[in-house]
Amino acid sequence: MSPAPRRRSVLLATAAVTAAATAPAGAATPVRHRASGPLVIGHRGAAGWRPEHTADAYTYAVRAGADWIEPDLVPTKDHVLVVRHENEIGGTTDVAGRPEFADRRTTRTVDGRAVTGWFTEDFHLRELRTLRTVERLPLVRNRNTVFDGRGRVMTFQEVIDLARRLSGESGRRIAVFPETKHPTYFRSIGLPLEEELIRVIRRNRLTARECVVQSFEPSSLHRIAAARLGLPLWQALGTSGSPYGHAVTYRDMMSPAGLREIASYAQWIGPDKSSLVPPHTLLADAHAAGLKVGAYTFRAENQYLPAAHRRGTAPNDFGDAFAEYAFHYGQGVDAVVTDFPDIAVQAREGLRR
Repeated sequence: MSPAPRRRSVLLATAAVTAAATAPAGAATPVRHRASGPLVIGHRGAAGWRPEHTADAYTYAVRAGADWIEPDLVPTKDHVLVVRHENEIGGTTDVAGRPEFADRRTTRTVDGRAVTGWFTEDFHLRELRTLRTVERLPLVRNRNTVFDGRGRVMTFQEVIDLARRLSGESGRRIAVFPETKHPTYFRSIGLPLEEELIRVIRRNRLTARECVVQSFEPSSLHRIAAARLGLPLWQALGTSGSPYGHAVTYRDMMSPAGLREIASYAQWIGPDKSSLVPPHTLLADAHAAGLKVGAYTFRAENQYLPAAHRRGTAPNDFGDAFAEYAFHYGQGVDAVVTDFPDIAVQAREGLRR
């Protein structure tokens, strides 16, 4: 198929989902089907089409057909779990332009790295409520900046409530997929993530069909496992180095022996998609260890695609994302984590046909 018809199909589908996601509740026609094939996980919602971690982004993802939605968890000063990509919020909210919070700008060492900005742990929830969200990658996704200022920082509880409302709307069970961000760091400053996460899960009586917990740090998952919540756990894996505060390397964790160790406390691994391309045998090795595999992070822009799937030389133009999904679906992944759940769902429908 030539590039023009493929591009047209993406844009037409996007227009349809955009109309659904921005229509008043009850007026849209959401996707109503059970997943057949790999699960589609909306990365921070639908981060390719809306500022991430906003109600608009999560709603867009579900109405596009996503099976799970992913909130990254960080705490406030009063120990409420909110959803932000990082605890530093200078790039995802309008805090930098708010004079009343100018004195909150500081430098903190997070996971061994000095970071300067504004941090959720220095704000009470009532203060965060006054901020508005903005697009994190405005130079890459300029189209999303039209939504700057329209959303606000959500709590994890609000994401759970939204997922349940969208489950009713779509006729599908939508799971939340929270990630504990920098858990060792937050324990070190007296704001542990796990205890509060466990409390929220228990209060909402979340089941294995409604919640899967992920982290890059095994110690965080062990703390969740010890609570005996009956929820699946997902060990996220980097491409190099080690989980912060851990001696084991990601390379060791992806060995057959390392995978067997992961299988003793988790049901999933989440590697970078590049770790699943031959000659790597991680996918087969993980399945042999009894683990499911969810690959991250799928995007449509050229700069995030393998060279063979790029179109033209502009890094922010869309390439052949369908070809990348087709490859990974064909390899047998169990889930994909994506900024563009609508495209992932279309690719899955093509696999089904």
